[in-house]
Amino acid sequence: MHRTRIAMPSAAPRLALPPVFASPADIPGSPLHEVLKQPLLLGLFLPVQSGGWSPSTLPRGTDWQFDYNARLTLQAEALGFDLVFGLAQWLPKGGHGGQIRYREESLDPFVTTAALGALTSRILLISTIQILYGPWHPLHLAKFGATLDHITDGRWGLNMVTGNLRTQALMFGREQIAHDERYAMAEEFTDFLTALWGEDENLSRAGRYWQTHDAYVSPRPRYGRPILVNATGSPAGMRYAARHSDLVFVTSPAGAEIEAALQALPAHIAALRQAGAAEGRALRTLINPMVICRPTEKEAREYHDAIVAAQDRQAVDAFQASSTARDSQAHRGHQRDQRAVGGNVQVVGSPEQVVDAFLRLKAAGCDGVQLTFYDFAPDLAYFGEAVLPLLKQAGLRIG
Repeated sequence: MHRTRIAMPSAAPRLALPPVFASPADIPGSPLHEVLKQPLLLGLFLPVQSGGWSPSTLPRGTDWQFDYNARLTLQAEALGFDLVFGLAQWLPKGGHGGQIRYREESLDPFVTTAALGALTSRILLISTIQILYGPWHPLHLAKFGATLDHITDGRWGLNMVTGNLRTQALMFGREQIAHDERYAMAEEFTDFLTALWGEDENLSRAGRYWQTHDAYVSPRPRYGRPILVNATGSPAGMRYAARHSDLVFVTSPAGAEIEAALQALPAHIAALRQAGAAEGRALRTLINPMVICRPTEKEAREYHDAIVAAQDRQAVDAFQASSTARDSQAHRGHQRDQRAVGGNVQVVGSPEQVVDAFLRLKAAGCDGVQLTFYDFAPDLAYFGEAVLPLLKQAGLRIG
């Protein structure tokens, strides 16, 4: 696909920037450039939905409401975490059902991260948005994103989701769009975004899916464009990531068991890196571990087993069925009990074992970990107390 590169203006007070298709990762001083100095990125996957990532009834304090997620974000920022983002979903009343009505309640992650922008000072805030649901136009998101970039001084980013479940598309009065066509639409949508963020004059453009005439967006993004993220396991998604994304959320093709994941990930990530190299781009990858950590392996295993034993079986079955109905290629290898615990891979053990698993994920090609916990606030606090110092000793974190 031919793409015209738009030269950035050099007039003050803006920085002298490379073309808009360049990543803010390549611009010294940008928040993304700064966090990428870390050997292993640390992110927190916020529990903006009821039940978090675990359809289990084991008692915990995890809460989907904003105040709880704001406290988690500030806690993560104080610990030196690099980024946060949440899940975007559209579910009917009852969510995935069961005793806990799994994920019935949820915050919109775009609005949530926008609100977090005024509360935080350093951590990256990534908004997950299903861009093909409803009447989104690239001009809407270009303006909203430029505003959030301005508010956060370049800390805002877009995690682009195309939607992979027919029942969710039907909520918006649309039939599900075929998988590869969704990525063709996402490609055009993102080309519009980057053009609008990079053009200092009115922009007129006619695409296959969107058109605009004399459109203009201000304020100008501080570092060329906001941070772009997507999650993918398919060839079409990898092609999109190679052309656009700064951070790519990968999943284990072999399920959540850590040893199986470590065997499958190197080839999977190598294919993604090759796609990026073909576009002249270096992609960074994130993976989502569920961390279950206690002072000893025995205690951690007991915690894990208690979560599984208390699973809400109806909710787990419905969640498994929903995952099977999707046309995405992520999470296909996950077993039923793994759904009850959550996370794309599960890291269970002592602080030393958690660090060893992260070292091995790094060796397998993962540039960062986007963490989930069962009982978020106390588990995150214990991670900061017991695991983070060991990550620094192991050379995975600096500062």
